[in-house]
Amino acid sequence: MELKSEDTARTSLREGGNDMDILTAITNEYKKTDIPAFNVGDTIKVHIKIKEGSRERIQVFEGFVLKKQNGGVSETFTVRRIASGVGVEKTFPLHSPKIDKIEIVKRGKVRRAKLNYMRERTGKAAKIKPAHSEQQ
Repeated sequence: MELKSEDTARTSLREGGNDMDILTAITNEYKKTDIPAFNVGDTIKVHIKIKEGSRERIQVFEGFVLKKQNGGVSETFTVRRIASGVGVEKTFPLHSPKIDKIEIVKRGKVRRAKLNYMRERTGKAAKIKPAHSEQQ
C-alpha cells in the first residue's frame, strides 16, 4: 500500500512532528519556482493555458500589476489593461498550473502597494513612471 502525502503528514503528526513543518512541506510541492520577481506597477505578460475542446492554446494577457496578495501557495496578483477603451482586470493565482509563464515587459515606479486609484484615471493620467535602473 502506497502512502500519499496526507497519510505521511498524519503519520508524522502521530509521531510528534511539528504541524507547521508538515504544512510547509505539503504546500511547497505546489509552489512554482520559475516565477520572475515582479512588483506592483510593473507591466507584464501572462501566458495562460486555455483548453478548448480537445486542443490547448496559449493566450497572452498584457497589462500592469494593480495589486499583489501574498499568501503562500494561494498568492494572487491582479493585472489591468485597457481593451477597446474598456478597462479589463484579471486576477490570477500565482502558482496556478494554468499559467504557462510570466514575462516582465517593463518596470514601473509607484509609491503604493495597491493601485486602486488607477481605475478612475484615463489617458496620460493613467501612466506609470518607468523605474530608473541603478546604473546612471
